[in-house]
Amino acid sequence: MFARTVNLRLKPKSVAELTQTVDKEIIPLLRKQKGFQDEITFVVPGGTEAVAISLWDQKENAEAYGRAVYPQVLRALTKVVEGTPQVQTSEVSNSTFHKIAAHSTA
Repeated sequence: MFARTVNLRLKPKSVAELTQTVDKEIIPLLRKQKGFQDEITFVVPGGTEAVAISLWDQKENAEAYGRAVYPQVLRALTKVVEGTPQVQTSEVSNSTFHKIAAHSTA
């Protein structure tokens, strides 16, 4: 499993609009993508920052989303985000929800 972590700096008083945008615009786009597994969005207390983590079955599918659909997501977020969101990708090593066991390096 593969993850894309997006760090967002939010405009003042935009948490409700972020939540609505993710629910009504972004998640429907994600659900149409090959290999999409889950989306989790966190907002820090005070609502100045958010972290969105999307989970994918394979790195290739996450990368295809990043090239083809993520630009649409960025456009949807312009009303609530200040600056450019920072994206980090990683391999998922553990998940109780998705029942992923730690990889052995032996």
